[in-house]
Amino acid sequence: MFYASISIFVLIAILIGTVILQVFLSRMENKWIGLILPALSFFIASIIGIGRIIYDFQTSFSVILADILTFLLYNIPTAIFLLIYLTCREKFKKNKEIEKMNIQDL
Repeated sequence: MFYASISIFVLIAILIGTVILQVFLSRMENKWIGLILPALSFFIASIIGIGRIIYDFQTSFSVILADILTFLLYNIPTAIFLLIYLTCREKFKKNKEIEKMNIQDL
């Protein structure tokens, strides 16, 4: 019981840490740096999906559906990271437009 609570605490700390890291990377001036975690997450999900397809290598509908659902399930973090990225970049873009308007007013 004690080890389970510690492992849950560590898992939650890792999740919070990755979200904070994604927010930090998304707010950087270089727009490509914020896409590192979504790309890494998509790469891992793709490797798992391809591995399942190679391992199963069956053409029954239920196996193909399970592989597709597994791929979509493993891409949930990718979607969350992209949502964080788009939210942070929109604020950055809005501030850049305001700055451009202020320069034109001068």
